[in-house]
Amino acid sequence: MPQLKQLNDTVSLMDQFQVNDDGSVVLINVFTIDPKDEDDLIAAWAHDAAFMKEQPGYISTQMHKGVGGSPTYLNYAVWESVETFRNAFTNPEFQARIARYPDSAVVSPHLFTKMAVPGHCVA
Repeated sequence: MPQLKQLNDTVSLMDQFQVNDDGSVVLINVFTIDPKDEDDLIAAWAHDAAFMKEQPGYISTQMHKGVGGSPTYLNYAVWESVETFRNAFTNPEFQARIARYPDSAVVSPHLFTKMAVPGHCVA
């Protein structure tokens, strides 16, 4: 079972679940593991990704690995809304899958929305 470490000490993922915005959200989930557990992490994540891919509101996901031997991984997933992600994440079947992650895993999920920065990006 992985250990949950909030990415932000002020606003937890559960706090973010209370938001009812209509726009899309990006889940950033940072994983840190013992390097020997990489295969187990990838297997558990792929198992979860297959489940999430079938859920209403899912758009896409991509896993990234830290370079230079880093034991840090980053999952980037796009959802139609906080509500659709919340429904998938709190689904009892998904919650049961979390136990498949290696015990060395520390996970830090957090939700984000796009923002406009003039001259650089659009919302």
